[in-house]
Parts: sequence; C-alpha cells; structure tokens
Amino acid sequence: MKTRFKVVAVGDGGCGKTSLLSSFSNNVFPENYLPTVFETFLKVFDYENESYEIMLWDTAGQEDYDRLRPLSYQDTNVILCCFDITDADSFSNVTEKWIPEVDPKTNFVGEGFLSEHKSDSCGHEE
Repeated sequence: MKTRFKVVAVGDGGCGKTSLLSSFSNNVFPENYLPTVFETFLKVFDYENESYEIMLWDTAGQEDYDRLRPLSYQDTNVILCCFDITDADSFSNVTEKWIPEVDPKTNFVGEGFLSEHKSDSCGHEE
C-alpha cells in the first residue's frame, strides 16, 4: 500500500513552478515557458521499505485564475509557495497574496519559502 501526499505549488506566473515540479517528477527541465492553467505530475518512490506517491499540482499564477485556483486546495498535505528570486514583487506576493489565499483553506502547519534558480547565473544582486 502506498502512502499518498498531495502537494500544491502556488506563486506568480512565470516564477518557475512548472520547472520545479517537472524537474522533480520527471527529471526534465522545460526549455520554453508556457503558462499553465492546471497540470499534475506524479512522483512514486520507495524509501525504507515503504512506497510513496506524491501528486504534484501545478497552478496558474495569473489573476485570471484567482477564482478557479482555490478549488485545488482541498485535501492538500503540502503547499509550496514559490517565487522568482530575481523579482522582488514575486517575493512580496508570497506574504501579500499567496499565504492569505491558501491559509484559510488549508491546515497550514508552517510557512515554507522556495526559491528556484532558472539558470546558474541570474545576474541580479540585492
């Protein structure tokens, strides 16, 4: 029997959610940016004689989907709040938009922040 987890990634459009989930689940980094409405990825693995299945939900970050996106939060075990480390607004939106949107709808245990490098050298310093 597999232990199942549902993981939902939220964050601004273009911040790297799809790249992160695709890289983790399929070992494939997408070459081109294509805005996602909703997409799921599956990662199955064994650890210490136990089987695990992680269903990864990729959500749309664009405002056009603000009313639809919360439908994916039901029965979620983990929320990944993603942001682009080269975009200060993307980082600010974690606390100003994403945590407030997710928090009332989930059992939020803690706040996790994830940054993803889209390339080895982002050329941005602060």
